Amino acid sequence: MKALVISDIHGNRTALEAVLDAAGKVDAVWCLGDIIGYGPDPNDCVAIIRNQPNLVCLRGNHDSAVIGLTATRKFNASAQIVLGWTANQLNPTHRQYLQSLSPQTVIDNVTLAHGSPRDPVWEYIMDVYTATENFEFFDTSYCFVGHSHLPVLYYQKPGKELVNVTFIHPGDTTVLPKRSIINPGSVGQPRDHDPRAAYTIYETEENSWTQYRVEYDIHEVQERMELAGLPIEYIQRLDLGW
Repeated sequence: MKALVISDIHGNRTALEAVLDAAGKVDAVWCLGDIIGYGPDPNDCVAIIRNQPNLVCLRGNHDSAVIGLTATRKFNASAQIVLGWTANQLNPTHRQYLQSLSPQTVIDNVTLAHGSPRDPVWEYIMDVYTATENFEFFDTSYCFVGHSHLPVLYYQKPGKELVNVTFIHPGDTTVLPKRSIINPGSVGQPRDHDPRAAYTIYETEENSWTQYRVEYDIHEVQERMELAGLPIEYIQRLDLGW
């Protein structure tokens, strides 16, 4: 099976459409959460995601905050502004859909979590120490996570106390080592200094993971964010990929 693995769309319809067009026909779409937040298109993004084939979708921390399941005080002041704006924009049907989602699930030999298997909504896996600790919290061979917006692979080697880490670059194809934690990066707000939308194709039979990036019209999204009155830092960072 060919699965498109995406995460952290963050209300960026233009980036999401670019990813779906570039990925082409797939057998399934696995979305690791944060469909909304930061960007100007929350309703469009939820509607598009809901229509994907054989969809498995998680609820991220921004999704949770907008529907009242996570306290907004955990977010910085600018993020709270966006959460309030997004909550006012989100229609009841899409709010109900987000409420139906879980932050973590298991598919065959893969655990899916938005943040981490230890804390699916909120914890960031951004270093080998946090990654190493999280291997105790899933039993499958692989765990796919989002949340940090960074495409990265953590994997265990026999006899090693700490896990190894490899940053994943566009075009890289990897047969995943058993016992791996993998992050596909962000569709709508990358933070690895590459502003292009990130996504991954996972081949379930070969357990192979191929990383991709695709350009999209960032200026168009920035204009919509300006019209919506969203915070300037989230508008500017799209150009920087940070």
